[in-house]
Amino acid sequence: MPRTLITGGAGFLGSHLCERFVAEGHEVICMDNLVTGSADNIAHLMAQSNFSFVHYDVTNYIHIEGKLDYILHFASPASPIDYLKLPIQTLKVGSIGTHKALGLAKAKNARLLLASTSETYGDPAIHPQPETYWGNVNPIGIRGVYDEAKRFAEALTMAYHRYHQVDTRIIRIFNTYGERMRIQDGRAIPAFVTQALRNEPITVFGSGEQTRSVCYVSDLVEGIYRLLMSDYHNPVNIGNPDEVTMLELAKEIKAMIPESTSEIVFMPLPQDDPQVRQPDITLAKSLLDWKPTIDRKVGLEKTIEYFRKATQDLL
Repeated sequence: MPRTLITGGAGFLGSHLCERFVAEGHEVICMDNLVTGSADNIAHLMAQSNFSFVHYDVTNYIHIEGKLDYILHFASPASPIDYLKLPIQTLKVGSIGTHKALGLAKAKNARLLLASTSETYGDPAIHPQPETYWGNVNPIGIRGVYDEAKRFAEALTMAYHRYHQVDTRIIRIFNTYGERMRIQDGRAIPAFVTQALRNEPITVFGSGEQTRSVCYVSDLVEGIYRLLMSDYHNPVNIGNPDEVTMLELAKEIKAMIPESTSEIVFMPLPQDDPQVRQPDITLAKSLLDWKPTIDRKVGLEKTIEYFRKATQDLL
């Protein structure tokens, strides 16, 4: 039975990865300090004999008894509302946390996959964004704590690969959505859905013409699994290239909640907010035989249903 550590495993993406790797027959160790994750996300896995949870901060020394085959390093705040509230923690988990995870991979001779991000491209001057693009990031802007933490994490991961021969993978994750996102997550889809369900104003930043390319979580998890099992060490984009403006997305979501009386309102654009975001997934297609399969309407229906129940449970 392969033995796999997933840091940040109680978060949105981490919990879906825990679920997938348990189903694949791995012994899964989920590690999370629950700063942005939730034990509720993994509650359904706790009875599984091949799953365990460790409440721990990965910026400390990580000790795991016995062998370890794979490490998926997903520990990090991942939405602007979180990393603006937790700037030092975001920088520490991207730097010190990545260092500790890589040290563990070296000690255990384990394969490590780093969760990086499309935010390494910043507000891009190239569109769509290929892995060869170095990015346009403001290192001292308010978003820099996340962008630069991930850029440093990539550099550190490649250093461990080249200098210590650690077997590493790097995924650059583009905007992803689905069940288990938090109601107060702060990202566009959770915000639009919960505002529409509560008949609150749907807040669109700027003119709403800025674009994102949103990928349903099961597609992302499949891409992650395929990349982990590949033999490719450089960064790989995983995301859905189906680009949509924020205003279009808000209108789509409102239309899918017909009982909503919400109106769309416009708010000032946050500092350094990227104007475009679209992955070039040519490499993922050729290397991993991967592409997204879930239509946005189908993914949004599943997500809305999840948030409908979650908002009702809070009443």
